[in-house]
Amino acid sequence: MGRPFEPPSLRHILGTNDIGQDIFSEIAYGSRISLLIGISAALVSVFIGSMVGLVSGYFGKLVDSFLMRLVDIILVLPFLPLMILLAAYLGPSFLNVILVISALIWARPARVIRSQVLSITARGYVEAARSLGGSPLHIIFSHVLPGILPLILAQLVQAANLSILIEAALSFLGLGDPLEKSWGSILYYANVRGAFLTGAWIWWVLPPGLCITAVVLGFAFTGYALEEAANPRLRR
Repeated sequence: MGRPFEPPSLRHILGTNDIGQDIFSEIAYGSRISLLIGISAALVSVFIGSMVGLVSGYFGKLVDSFLMRLVDIILVLPFLPLMILLAAYLGPSFLNVILVISALIWARPARVIRSQVLSITARGYVEAARSLGGSPLHIIFSHVLPGILPLILAQLVQAANLSILIEAALSFLGLGDPLEKSWGSILYYANVRGAFLTGAWIWWVLPPGLCITAVVLGFAFTGYALEEAANPRLRR
């Protein structure tokens, strides 16, 4: 602890906030929450999207039509108002933030994976497995799923990228978990406690903002590289 709004020094590398808490320690601790929420929400959303894409692409017809109309509804709904509405309705908590993010971003992976499943199911070895009497469950998990694993991994990285941004936005709006410190909640407290009106914004606002930017860019570049590895046509 130090004096309120203490500027950066050898004792407090990034200064202190309005109650004397060390901001560097806040950012270090908040990184765990931001990354945990981002990765957890990405895992849930990509799992849902993968299952929807697999079922839709493999079975086609009415199943495909129903699931893709559901995906279309999610994609056309206004993102920001829906995000705020869901977060406010469910209430601020760690699990609710993950649920809100997962509910909003599973549709894009579902559509991307479904298109790849359609391509794979039209190949000869899948048709041969069908003609030999292979069950849909066996064909999906033995022949189709291995072919889309690189794409699922790429979608997972991109979903983590988006999840971290959404968590920061929700926390900045005061809709995140009030009991946990994250990069977004640091920005929220900086805003409501007058950091933007004083010189404290330099060490209270810029560092968490730069952390969010660096992590999002890192996930984005990783996702692009994985997409190119999964789809060689993108290299052209």
